[in-house]
Amino acid sequence: MKHLIALATALTLAAASVLFSAANAEANERYGKQKVVYHINYDGGQDDKKYRGARRNIQNHSNAVGAENMDIKVVLHGNGLGLLSQAKTNEALRGQVLELKGQNVAMHVCNNTLKGRKISYENDLFDVFAEDIVPSGVAELSHLQLQGYTYIKP
Repeated sequence: MKHLIALATALTLAAASVLFSAANAEANERYGKQKVVYHINYDGGQDDKKYRGARRNIQNHSNAVGAENMDIKVVLHGNGLGLLSQAKTNEALRGQVLELKGQNVAMHVCNNTLKGRKISYENDLFDVFAEDIVPSGVAELSHLQLQGYTYIKP
């Protein structure tokens, strides 16, 4: 009896794997390769709800198209830097940022905002390095769109 249950479980997992692979192949065929820039310049709201919503949008997009088919940039300026500021102390938000970065999602941080608000990227923001800093968030958005990136503001 145990062998039958094990066999049934193995067959179920194999069938699910085939269906997932077929669905993934269909999505890859439908959507192809994509270059996308997500624009975050707003406060996260109560309990970081807006930031978590943006992260979900990015993750769902990547899941649908396939991370290997995505080139995703996130441009943060103004109040949007709150996402990386709050991630310094918010473990859940920190994990979400790391999860996205682990999928090659690039975070571009506006130098104008850093200077204007006297924010130290090394001390005040989570997991930001010199190469993540761009001169201007809005100029970066335009620059990326000229390179063929689709603009999305979650």
